[in-house]
Amino acid sequence: MNQTKHRKRTRRKFTGQFKAKIALEAIKAQETINQIATRHEVHPHQVTQWKQQLLRQAPAAFEQPALLNNHPGVEDQLYEQIGRLKMELEWLKKKLGPSLP
Repeated sequence: MNQTKHRKRTRRKFTGQFKAKIALEAIKAQETINQIATRHEVHPHQVTQWKQQLLRQAPAAFEQPALLNNHPGVEDQLYEQIGRLKMELEWLKKKLGPSLP
């Protein structure tokens, strides 16, 4: 009787950077999906899914303006707050003196 050994396969986790790299390669179409998948040791279906996800989500990168652009004057307010906090910190250092580490 032939018994097969069962190995527990751990699920591999890929970073977003890795997925984006593979998806971009697939979009460029300089190689087939199968060639890309083989080279990076992933399933071709996974490469196709990452490619489709990138194509679906790419427009969002250009539609959402930066936070500071949405709120004029926020940058000035933040610099004012930093200045106040620095002054408070210096005052506390002066008051507490040598008791600070």
